[in-house]
Amino acid sequence: MPTREPGRPQGRHTSARMPARRSAGDVLAGLAALVVLVALVGGVPYALLTFIGPPLRPELLDLETFTSRVGPSTIVAVLVLLVWLAWFQLFACVLVEVYAGVRRVGMPARVPLSGGTQALANKLVGAVLLLFTTGAMLAPIAKLTPTPAAPPVTAVAYSAPIVEKTLETNKTKKVYVVQPPHGRHHESLWEIAEKCLGDGRRYPEIYRLNQAKAQPDGTRLKMADLIRPGWVLDMPDDARNVHIVPVDQPRDQTLREHPGRAQVPDDGRAHAEVEKEKRGSAKHRLPEQQDQRRQEAEQQPIVRESQNNELVEYLAGASLAAAGLLLVLARRRREQLWRRVFGRRIARPRGDAAEAEVALRLGGDAPGARILDVGLRVLGAELARQNRTPPIVYAAHLSPRTLDLWVHPPDPDPPAPWTAEDGGQVWRLPAHEGRLLPDRTSPWGARAGDHDHTQPGGAPYPGLVSIGTNVHGRVLIDLEAAQGLINVRGPQTTAALAALAVELATNRWSDRMRVTLVGFGEELTAIAPDRIRAVGGLAEVLPELEAAAAPRREVLTGRISGSPRDAHYLLSAVAPTHEEARRLALLARRDTAGYVVAGDVPHATWTLEITDDGKAKITELGFEVDAQLLPRRHYRALVELFRTAGRLDGEDIPEADPLPGLHPPAVEIRMLGPIEVLGLGPLEDGRLALATELLVYLATHPGGVHPVVLGGVLWPRGVQDLVRDATIARVAEWLGPRHLLTDEAGRLRLGPEVRTDWALFRELVRRSHGDRMARAVLLEKALGLVRGPLLTGRPPGRYAWLAAEDLEYDVAAEVADAAHQLCEIRLGQDQPDAAVAAVRAALLLAADDEGLWRDLLRATHATEDVVRLRAVVEGLTRRAASHPYGGGMAPETEALIEELLPTWRIHVVRESSA
Repeated sequence: MPTREPGRPQGRHTSARMPARRSAGDVLAGLAALVVLVALVGGVPYALLTFIGPPLRPELLDLETFTSRVGPSTIVAVLVLLVWLAWFQLFACVLVEVYAGVRRVGMPARVPLSGGTQALANKLVGAVLLLFTTGAMLAPIAKLTPTPAAPPVTAVAYSAPIVEKTLETNKTKKVYVVQPPHGRHHESLWEIAEKCLGDGRRYPEIYRLNQAKAQPDGTRLKMADLIRPGWVLDMPDDARNVHIVPVDQPRDQTLREHPGRAQVPDDGRAHAEVEKEKRGSAKHRLPEQQDQRRQEAEQQPIVRESQNNELVEYLAGASLAAAGLLLVLARRRREQLWRRVFGRRIARPRGDAAEAEVALRLGGDAPGARILDVGLRVLGAELARQNRTPPIVYAAHLSPRTLDLWVHPPDPDPPAPWTAEDGGQVWRLPAHEGRLLPDRTSPWGARAGDHDHTQPGGAPYPGLVSIGTNVHGRVLIDLEAAQGLINVRGPQTTAALAALAVELATNRWSDRMRVTLVGFGEELTAIAPDRIRAVGGLAEVLPELEAAAAPRREVLTGRISGSPRDAHYLLSAVAPTHEEARRLALLARRDTAGYVVAGDVPHATWTLEITDDGKAKITELGFEVDAQLLPRRHYRALVELFRTAGRLDGEDIPEADPLPGLHPPAVEIRMLGPIEVLGLGPLEDGRLALATELLVYLATHPGGVHPVVLGGVLWPRGVQDLVRDATIARVAEWLGPRHLLTDEAGRLRLGPEVRTDWALFRELVRRSHGDRMARAVLLEKALGLVRGPLLTGRPPGRYAWLAAEDLEYDVAAEVADAAHQLCEIRLGQDQPDAAVAAVRAALLLAADDEGLWRDLLRATHATEDVVRLRAVVEGLTRRAASHPYGGGMAPETEALIEELLPTWRIHVVRESSA
């Protein structure tokens, strides 16, 4: 079955490409271009000198000309001067384009006030160079002819009689007005697609047509799961049961002229369809990401508001930034655990900060970030081994299937496993090949934000950063490849700069990194203090930047050969003065750093425009994508999340509710290790994971959960009510009527005969506090329930709700505390082996709790077996050096090792040498 090549970022302008081999047409075009160039560069000045004269005629050299009456000769002299100036401009453009093409320096420099002239020179010089080499390429400024726009695909709900009339599509459009609710029934995009397009599965067409368009009530369609009565939705051309209105008619006027419900044949079918849907007709059951009708929930006082969907929309969508943020956050949590004290759990986020972490867990693309990281490092290492200079990478496209790099100059021979596409203009790494590349150690070194240099090669392109997404995947640009200023402008400039800053500061595919933020982002130092600094104005940093400038080729070569310099990027929300813009432009042309500056900057090489409807455009590269933004609310949520992760005081652990007894339950949900549900019959594999997560959530919320809240937890991106209700019904049937109960408010809760191993653990620990004689036995029984990390085997992308709950924090702290108590008891009873067993049981779940490792060191030392102690020290040292979150080990742990095994460093050195 043929496969379709992943599409490239598409925009209104597309980059002009030059084929790898010369055809007859290329030769003819090149010869014609050569003739035209010779005529323009040499023939025009020859003709001017022969028939008209020099640029400055005598009339213009006479000072009296400017004070006396202007005659015909003076006008002719001025016109001659203008013609000469036009030729000089063309000549300058040709020189710039020839230099860029021959030297292969990347994007050609921009000649001021020469847009069309330089584009012409670009095409002529490119055609001529193609005569002499197949590898030469001029990075185009942009094609002058825009690609034809795709037909609009907007979504609208209808409200009035059918108008059977054929009108020209350039003068009219079809719209639908969303109807008010009928009882408890609300319209969805699926229903509108089914009613107007004949197939509910076509609802994405309506969504795309209307996404982010202003509606009469001032709001915009941001997610397919929520439409409101009175919205006017644009419809595809083949829609039925719609209104036909002038294409430029305002939406509020459409609403005034077409109020009320659209007239459809009243044969009882519409009512039957509604009733059929209420009964759960399979015809309307959607995948999890499709429509969810939440309007009913808004009338329920017990229901959580859906405002956090906006956090999910932005933060989960920034998949690479989310992966980097989660990695740094995990490192901070590990440092919190270094200093956790007995009886306290580490501080956890709340409110928007907690919802931000939920969004990050939902959207984080760790596999994609790893492919970028390791794939680029392997590429750099192979180029270094072959003594090849790395090409300029001006953009990248990451999809589930491939990682594509747009390189300059084109090269048809990339190192394996990379392959060449489009005559060497694109280097491609298939995702399945990327997953097989070796990942030797942690992506984070000893300091937060520093990369471990034992990775397979240095980081050749640390300036790659996401600007947004298209239908095929994520689009990145290399800030260094512009070789000049990048101008960002539009109504959401600061949100775009903040998104760039966060991803740069946390990405895996860089080594040493510095990001200077001008006029914003001081709070972002809470996320990556070793990478980010904030200053008030450009004047504070310009002298330093000018002193540290370094040629690009030297830096690229140093990165792949193992002697990298710090990568440096400046993001300024402050528009520069004329003098600052001039200095920045000169600096950016000779420096390898990246400079992104807000305001109207005349010297910019690229312009990143953020439009009102959330698009990011770079005309010079031909990109138009859905912009990656970090609005103010999301920005504050991330900052608060990392501030919380920096708190070392901890929080009290809430007391557990007592269990009525310890008799075996009818149904047991095991969470302290691999997820298991015991006591129930089989369920289809495709439905078991979701059903189990539903049970886990209900089990950890014994007070009950409303179905609407449960739907928002299990399907945070939205789901139709019918899917939610069908899932709950399926779980109720699986459990049986005794084990899933509903209270008067409609909340669901598990019956008393359903129990978790976590509840049993807490009950055993609680009873140990009141029974001194049986304390050790009860603690051993509790720790015997631990089989591995919490909820091992959870599917990717699920259980993100844990980030906003106490469960993870409580479990890790209480398991570690129980092991510490038992270790102390057994050591006091001179039973060091039992103490070691207690600690090792807890380490199965709380492996990052440094207090447990210190307990293990003390208990092993008490066995008086030096060989055994040395094995523990060596294992702990290796684990700290290769920990996925980096950071080494806590100072208190190192001090304890020094006390118990003074010669440990010698053995570590020998081990590493071997």
